[in-house]
Amino acid sequence: MNIESLLQELGVDLKAHRGAGIVARSPIDGEVLAELAADSKASVDLKMARAQAAFQAWRQLPAPRRGELVRLFGEELRRHKEVLGQLVTIEAGKIRQEGLGEVQEMIDICDFAVGLSRQLYGLTIASERPGHRMMETWHPLGVVGVISAFNFPVAVWAWNAALAYVCGNSVVWKPSEKTPLTALATAALFRRAVARFGSDAPDGLLEVALGDAQVGEALLDDGRLALISATGSTRMGRAVAARAAPRFLRTLLELGGNNAMIVAPSADLSLALRAIVFAAVGTAGQRCTTLRRLFVHHSVYAQLVNKVVAAYASVRVGDPLVEGNLVGPLIDAAAFKGMQNALDQARDEGGKVHGGERVLAQMHESAYYLRPALVEMPAQSAVMCHETFAPILYVLAYDQLEDAIAQQNAVPQGLASSIFTTDLREAEFFVSAQGSDCGIANVNIGPSGAEIGGAFGGEKETGGGRESGSDAWKAYMRRATNTINYSSALPLAQGIRFDF
Repeated sequence: MNIESLLQELGVDLKAHRGAGIVARSPIDGEVLAELAADSKASVDLKMARAQAAFQAWRQLPAPRRGELVRLFGEELRRHKEVLGQLVTIEAGKIRQEGLGEVQEMIDICDFAVGLSRQLYGLTIASERPGHRMMETWHPLGVVGVISAFNFPVAVWAWNAALAYVCGNSVVWKPSEKTPLTALATAALFRRAVARFGSDAPDGLLEVALGDAQVGEALLDDGRLALISATGSTRMGRAVAARAAPRFLRTLLELGGNNAMIVAPSADLSLALRAIVFAAVGTAGQRCTTLRRLFVHHSVYAQLVNKVVAAYASVRVGDPLVEGNLVGPLIDAAAFKGMQNALDQARDEGGKVHGGERVLAQMHESAYYLRPALVEMPAQSAVMCHETFAPILYVLAYDQLEDAIAQQNAVPQGLASSIFTTDLREAEFFVSAQGSDCGIANVNIGPSGAEIGGAFGGEKETGGGRESGSDAWKAYMRRATNTINYSSALPLAQGIRFDF
């Protein structure tokens, strides 16, 4: 099926979006999929105006009614899971199973949000004054901006949008300029859900703004924006935070990760091996939760590293649409160059590199397939403290658990971490306040592949934001503390007397 037919099935008329400014390419073969019109500052302004008007109407609907729209959207995703998953693979380069998994993640967050629409709870608070009651209420926030990254082109948007909608907000979405087609397809499916929902859904609930950083800047500078949720690199996050700060725009930042795993002497090594390979090479190492650093106890180091090297040599690299291939291409030439530069630096810092070479170049000159790289390092050097968005796994031996945890934590990022151990004390120490300093700390499971039920996000240069499950919905609402006096007196707090 060609790209136009695929998009047509999803409800996208490609002709309506053709123009200059964005070239969508498939990392599978480097071929151009479409040339699309980028938004201007003026068109962003119009989209923000529609979104603001939509918010003012949408916030008046009861939250369970808003949840019904999200339920209908989830149905559209279920109906089109195969096709949208295929488009994710074509445009982002992740293997077919991961493309389908990403759409399933969208479905899951819709289900979560539908239930949430009846659980936007506030507190009742004891008042120190007789005849008074205190409570918290939560209200819709406004227009929510979402800036998403190429590696999860639709799921992360859904994490934000599903919650934003049940919370009473509208959404303006700036997808990565590397993956605009999946955004247009998702928006088309959302419009189908809106049509089924009926006239209660105002125009402008979802606006998609295509373009580069200038479009993001226009979005950030618009005073009608109430929250910006941005997923991407730490460099991007710094730029977003600096632009948001002058007007105190609320930010939700999901930035870089430099994730680690500790393999203890008591670990189930067969279990650890499976977790290592998926976490390190899945999505060709282009996940924010990708395993990048591996600390192995010296007593099992040689045994485990030999197994990982063998697995890396045998894992199938190739066209992500072909069943059985487990590693697809890097997103583009810049990612390939970044990986090679990091491997060169690792060699200069004493590393022994296994793998990492380019493959299939004779078949696809403009696509970048590589064998995953495992690098044995003598110590945690500078290259290990930097996140390279590619399938590079650095491995070190350790003697004491406290030292391994200290090294794990000694990087600027703080997203995901894990330990493999059957020692209860080690496991509990790892997840304690003295253990991992990351937003995600797992035991006997890798750092990659979070479920939507838990809040997702990290600390330090990862940005501190939380998306998806738990109480992440609070980021998309404003809180009011209310005190109600049902007495005929007016006592003051703290026993203050103010007679006149």
